[in-house]
Amino acid sequence: MTVALLTDKYELTMLAAALRDGTAHRRTTFEVFARRLPEGRRYGVVAGTGRFLEALAQFSFSSDDLDQLAEFLDPSTLDFLAGYRFSGDVDGYAEGELYFPGSPVLSVHGTFGECVVLETLVLSILNHDTAIASAAARMAGAAHGRPLIEMGSRRTHEVAAVAAARAAYLAGFTGSSNLAAQQRYGVPALGTAAHAYTLLHTTESGPDEQAAFRGQVAALGVDTTLLVDTYDITAGVANAIAAAGPQLGAVRIDSGDLGVLARQVRQQLDSLGATETQIVVSGDLDEFAIAALGAEPVDSYGVGTSVVTGSGAPTAGMVYKLVEVDGMPVAKRSSRKESHGGRKQALRLAKASGTIVEEVVHPYGQEPSESSELSTRRLTVPLVSGGVPVEGHHATADLAAARERVATGLRSLPWDGLKLSRGEPAIPTRVVPPKP
Repeated sequence: MTVALLTDKYELTMLAAALRDGTAHRRTTFEVFARRLPEGRRYGVVAGTGRFLEALAQFSFSSDDLDQLAEFLDPSTLDFLAGYRFSGDVDGYAEGELYFPGSPVLSVHGTFGECVVLETLVLSILNHDTAIASAAARMAGAAHGRPLIEMGSRRTHEVAAVAAARAAYLAGFTGSSNLAAQQRYGVPALGTAAHAYTLLHTTESGPDEQAAFRGQVAALGVDTTLLVDTYDITAGVANAIAAAGPQLGAVRIDSGDLGVLARQVRQQLDSLGATETQIVVSGDLDEFAIAALGAEPVDSYGVGTSVVTGSGAPTAGMVYKLVEVDGMPVAKRSSRKESHGGRKQALRLAKASGTIVEEVVHPYGQEPSESSELSTRRLTVPLVSGGVPVEGHHATADLAAARERVATGLRSLPWDGLKLSRGEPAIPTRVVPPKP
């Protein structure tokens, strides 16, 4: 399957109709934005832009694709698709930027024919990756600097797992258990052993947990992490130190009351002289559970299902709407689905302290004058020019910069904006109308 078939049928039937009536070549702008944040969220994190640009460069229709599409498309539409290469422009927020309701996260400029067929590709990537990154950023904030490992590959689609690992790392996770994410995007790979390895060391005499630990240490060294909750945790910790010595890197707890167990394990490790051995916890963690463990002697967290499913918000709710035709603003007026017409840019206002106070969305080329007491930062940057990606926004190359944008953005939020409790978006978004 080619990238081009990651497309809904109605995009191609619209294209066919536009080619027939002569409107396919009109110049247009499509805008990606979210009307609202997911319930309970105060900010979102833009992610997936690099992956979209990577996919856009591969967006073309093969002969096999065209044979399939010939079942419902006319010859002139098939000819158009046979020669399709996106030649327009894309601008928007760089990956890692925070966004709010109404933020013009991505804008696609070109003919109607070349832009309309990109809707599903844009939205499937940005809605997924942004949802994961937004959840991951909340978890990173709740962890207060403690490392986080993404380990949810077994809880989602095998391809989505790779994208989720990238998005979580972008938003502040330390690494992922997913090796494909390391190979494709350079996400640090982390992980040691599962309960199965401990259970494997069962003989006719019964379980031999210490033999399992000795085997793991022999293979991976004393810096490894031993999983101590297969049987009895107290015995597991004792066996771990007996096998590895007090220089053991870490133990992992994957079940039970993690706060209570972390305290007990810390006391036991210290009493055994393993004062530097760290404690890793995992097991159905989300941002609220991580926050609840903030005062406990936990050194790092392993997060699975919650992060790869967006922690209750599996989509960012972004839409792809036509907002301009041949320089004229157009806008949908449906009840509760209104949009603001016209090509737009955005900037963010901040106090001298660096705390942001407002996002301003304004018509393209009409930057408003703002109070001299507030600093202004432009958010809209060029991403594709004449069909060619702008340097610095590759899916792999820009990850370090995106991680820094997330960290900087979270530091700039008002304190209320970092709360996990329900509330209004951290800052308001103001839409400036076009000048008459």
